Amino acid sequence: MLLSTALIFLATATAIFRLQAVSCLCVSRAGPYPDKPRIAFNQDGSFKLMIFSDQDINTTALMNALLDLERPDYVVINGDLITGENTFRENSTSLIDTIVRPLNAAKVPFSSTSGNHDTQINITRVEEIVREISISPLSYTRLSPPGVGGVGGPGNYWVPVYEKATDSAPVLVLWFFDSRGGVFRDGSHMPDWVDSTVAEWIASETQMMDAVWGPPELRSAVAFVHIPPHAIQAVQENLDSSVNPGLNADGFGQGSTQATSDPGSLGKDNAFWHSLCSHVKNLRAVISGHGEPRDEWCAREPTYNVIFCFNKHSGYGGYSSPGWGRGVRSLLFRSAKPSEGIESYIMLEDGTMRARVVLDEDY
Repeated sequence: MLLSTALIFLATATAIFRLQAVSCLCVSRAGPYPDKPRIAFNQDGSFKLMIFSDQDINTTALMNALLDLERPDYVVINGDLITGENTFRENSTSLIDTIVRPLNAAKVPFSSTSGNHDTQINITRVEEIVREISISPLSYTRLSPPGVGGVGGPGNYWVPVYEKATDSAPVLVLWFFDSRGGVFRDGSHMPDWVDSTVAEWIASETQMMDAVWGPPELRSAVAFVHIPPHAIQAVQENLDSSVNPGLNADGFGQGSTQATSDPGSLGKDNAFWHSLCSHVKNLRAVISGHGEPRDEWCAREPTYNVIFCFNKHSGYGGYSSPGWGRGVRSLLFRSAKPSEGIESYIMLEDGTMRARVVLDEDY
């Protein structure tokens, strides 16, 4: 048993070293994935993203059905890949195999963020990330560079998307952030916000992007983070179902947004939110999971005029009610131009589409 544990530790430590070495690569024309295919728009100018979140081991049938129906170009698992508190130490990482198996079978490139259920006594975020990458040739998930993410927040990175695979600079950057949450191995609670070190990292990364790739007006961005920023809490109070269609039946409470599990932590996600909205230009949308099946709306956050969307709850855990359903949010780019709108909608596991909106400057 001790030998097995030591071997797991050694393998994980070796993988962490390699992944952080990749994460430390400066922004360059080669990009951070020299050994993987470049992600690019289709020849007709389209690009479809599909977003799962809040998964469990019973979600694979839903994943297979919607992958076949939607045929996405890229997939995001936006946190809570597994329910970590229901795992044992000896089988916890093997559950990642189950979740990513449909993606591997479909040969679709994907990335993941970590959620509050991904870090529990028997599993850590780092172990999940290392496992995912080791068994998934088309996983673009990375570890944060050293010193970025704070205690327990190793999953902050970005993925470039090119108009053509041969282009020297991307037209779209997908940002992924680790909002932490959950518990440490000793059972103590982890902070539930994106650490302030990520704010500094965003500023430095965007500065390098501008220097290497040219003016930020030439590209756009979409950001993914599992727990919604706290600023979104006030947005829910002013939703209009004609503008913000989709289920809105889940009132925000303690722990629903970042830095709210402990009242003393309120405001600690402000540095991240300010940096993201200030430094990432042409930010088309910020997308979060964490909500139960009854959250699926999009709305503008007025302070920074940024569009926020919930992605649809995909798993079978938590509570439910007739009509809520489970599914995904899809983002359909009709063009690589940053000025073009993005069609977004909820697709349920039975093929029903709802809450369709166009995310553009007029939304």
